[in-house]
Amino acid sequence: MADFYQNGIVTTLHNLTDRPLEELEQELIAFSKVRPMSLVLPSLFSELERPALATIVEELAKVPYLSEIIIGLDCATEEQFAYAKEYFSGLPQHVRILWNDGPRLRALDAQLAEHNLAPKEPGKGRNVWYCFGYALASGKSKAVGLHDCDIITYDRSMLARLMYPVANPLFNYEFCKGFYARHADGKLNGRVARLLVTPLLKALKKIEGYDDYLEYLDSFRYSLAGEFSMQSDVLNDLRIPSDWGLEIGVLSEIYRNHSTNRICQVDIADVYDHKHQDLSLDNLDAGLAKMATDISKAVIRKLATQGHTFSPGKLRTLKATYYRMALDFIENYHADALINGLTLDRHSEEDAVELFSKAVMQAGETFLENPSATPFIPSWNRVQSAAPDFLERLYEAVEADNC
Repeated sequence: MADFYQNGIVTTLHNLTDRPLEELEQELIAFSKVRPMSLVLPSLFSELERPALATIVEELAKVPYLSEIIIGLDCATEEQFAYAKEYFSGLPQHVRILWNDGPRLRALDAQLAEHNLAPKEPGKGRNVWYCFGYALASGKSKAVGLHDCDIITYDRSMLARLMYPVANPLFNYEFCKGFYARHADGKLNGRVARLLVTPLLKALKKIEGYDDYLEYLDSFRYSLAGEFSMQSDVLNDLRIPSDWGLEIGVLSEIYRNHSTNRICQVDIADVYDHKHQDLSLDNLDAGLAKMATDISKAVIRKLATQGHTFSPGKLRTLKATYYRMALDFIENYHADALINGLTLDRHSEEDAVELFSKAVMQAGETFLENPSATPFIPSWNRVQSAAPDFLERLYEAVEADNC
């Protein structure tokens, strides 16, 4: 059972009573008459071949309040796109699939590239960005949610709790982040959040002193959660990072554009598990090592835009401070695991910390080498300024693909 503690500058909505799903969904049906809701699902075609997505689709078929489900499909041939249309055809909601590798969307992407506005890297960030563009183009919703397609422990109560804060017209929240406990199969998971993000933020606060942005990020119970919801208007100004810094980057953009009293986080699950990445001890450009580097770069870049300065000496201090704090956190997590009957491999935890400390240093060095790099995809407001009819053409292309 969750506590009720508010210990940051972002409102935390707890799961205090395990309220019946039926009650939540009845309220969401009522809310949907005022604030229609859409769900974005970014997916590789390979997810359609795994059991997790099959369970998600089965659960979503029972959701009564969604106006639209938008699926971003990556790495799919024409035959696989046809299979995907059949795969999702059982969903009763209005469903549209963005075939990102299809000729129509590729042609639109090439037109954006002429304006230097197209996403430069493939991946989840690009996928999500185009899905958000379609959500704006379709105009079917006033609130949009997003979650991944590899959630092994999925049930539709996650979505209900995720959408509720931005769907309820009595609330003033513009953005909501989901959080949950990361354990499964008797093990404590979530290494990047536990052993990189939390100690990195604590180390930066120790070195830099009080900073609103660091305090804001540190207020989130699980800042790397891929589940969030927002008012549709938020999508216009949102710049999407194109690398593994997606979740931290989105939080940074929300911080830049909106007051913290319009931002919340909500407990959406007692247990959560999904597909895991390899630690990648020997390659900083793959697996969790790449993720750790991109996340660290996202934080450092954001601090730099707020007037913080970085030098080789400060980076060495940051690495040393982070490393000591991360090792101390292992002790905390080890005790937490034991009292809950979970296992924690301290050797592999220390391996992760050593790897992440290298990633922090590499992220800082990369920033110093190219401080003007901008990994963000432009906002949809900027796209519409450069190409006023682009969203209309995107809508027409997706409709043509789905006919």
